[in-house]
Amino acid sequence: MAKTVNEAFNKFNTDTVNLDPDRTKVARSSRDWLIGQLISLPEKAEDFPKLYENMHIKFGSFARNTKIRPLDDIDLILTFSGEGATYNTVTYGQNYILTVPESAKLLRKLCNDDGTLNSIKLVNKIVSSLNKIEQYKSADKHRKQEAATLNLNSYEWVFDIVPAFYTDTKYYIIPDGQGGWKATDPNIDQDRVSTINKKYDGKVLQLIRTLKFWNNRASMTTIPSYLFENLVLNFTESKDTLNDYIDINLINFWYYLKTAIYNEVNDPKGFQGNLNTLTYAEKVGISTKANDTYTKGYEAYKIETEEKNQSKSINKWIEIFGDKFPKYE
Repeated sequence: MAKTVNEAFNKFNTDTVNLDPDRTKVARSSRDWLIGQLISLPEKAEDFPKLYENMHIKFGSFARNTKIRPLDDIDLILTFSGEGATYNTVTYGQNYILTVPESAKLLRKLCNDDGTLNSIKLVNKIVSSLNKIEQYKSADKHRKQEAATLNLNSYEWVFDIVPAFYTDTKYYIIPDGQGGWKATDPNIDQDRVSTINKKYDGKVLQLIRTLKFWNNRASMTTIPSYLFENLVLNFTESKDTLNDYIDINLINFWYYLKTAIYNEVNDPKGFQGNLNTLTYAEKVGISTKANDTYTKGYEAYKIETEEKNQSKSINKWIEIFGDKFPKYE
């Protein structure tokens, strides 16, 4: 319940959109404990390859503070020592081959017959080795594409552990989910979000999270999370400033999205090229929904500022965000 639109948004974000602070604290603690256990695997698990000390990364939306409820997954990169392995680029950013020398005996056990490292075998090695951690013996562990997934009964989230190698060109090579390798650099995404959020006085993270809620519930094709986050960041960078009131920033974003969804959205890391691989029909549906939402949001704004009717304006926002948006008190 709220008396004003601003109060309604504050309550909505706190109670519905943003992660619960207490659960976030527990999640960070459990993540950090897991990292400590993963680092000890070369000593506990038979034939577990050597790790690259201090090069492991906390990544994904949880690490970037753009995660919304429910907290369902937490991502980690576990970085291995190359042990003299070399990589060849087949397609920049998309396809790499890692060749392991015979001297790297533990990595060689995870290779194909031609001496190239099989990423599926490395992920599966992590999965099987998790049994060597006493607290995880009864947990559900399996491979999910490029990650080893650890599902603990005591938490509502799963951990996705992605193996990686750090290259001489200062980016990471990770599994592509099919036995091969691709490139990434989570630090670029993290730095970009942090820099833009700071530039716009800390307003960007909340804007991303609130819009993610809308993206997930809107009756349209859900825009993939990473693409959507970059759309919001691109929108932000197109503005000199952001308004102090989030509803105005939301309205301006929907106006932007109805045309921006048709454009290319380049991967800021430079590896994936155009992130916007939606079909034309999907883009049309998203543009239509963005325009409809913009119209409703603008109506809510006019009702609040011109008619001075907080109750009626809040009801219009409920049409956009659903019944979880606080009602007028």
